[in-house]
Amino acid sequence: MNDPDDTPPGGKEGWEGFREVDRAIAENRLTSYTCKKTWADPWGKLGLILFGVLFLAFLIYVIIYDGLI
Repeated sequence: MNDPDDTPPGGKEGWEGFREVDRAIAENRLTSYTCKKTWADPWGKLGLILFGVLFLAFLIYVIIYDGLI
């Protein structure tokens, strides 16, 4: 098997920024990479928190509305 850090011959100039993404795909950890990059971005973090709060509010509404408690 090839080392995921290998770069193709002659293609080093244009693909330097994609090395981390290429390693993530090769090691089958793209979801973890995406979550970490999203959490590091201020707008991404706000979006994840907002989604979680809205989802939790929806669950509470459904539980109260259906009378499950």
